[in-house]
Amino acid sequence: MAVTERIIFQPYIWGKPKRGGPQLELGTPILCWSVEEGRRRIDKVAAGSTSMAGAILVSMEVDEDAGDYGEPKILERVGDVPEVED
Repeated sequence: MAVTERIIFQPYIWGKPKRGGPQLELGTPILCWSVEEGRRRIDKVAAGSTSMAGAILVSMEVDEDAGDYGEPKILERVGDVPEVED
């Protein structure tokens, strides 16, 4: 199989409060058909029309047959998300 690009929408939600207040938790990642679909999801989070704390849109090259997964590239981030290097 050839190398393909995967677009992943990674939501973050507020978890139950722990010491020091509520904690960010990973939501269920969503595999998108296209960058445009992922951006529509990001736009909904930015508009406040979801209960998500924030989200990251990631692109990654994958060769599933070989088990090779490239470095993720952050395309967009919105809201409350952990700090990560681009």
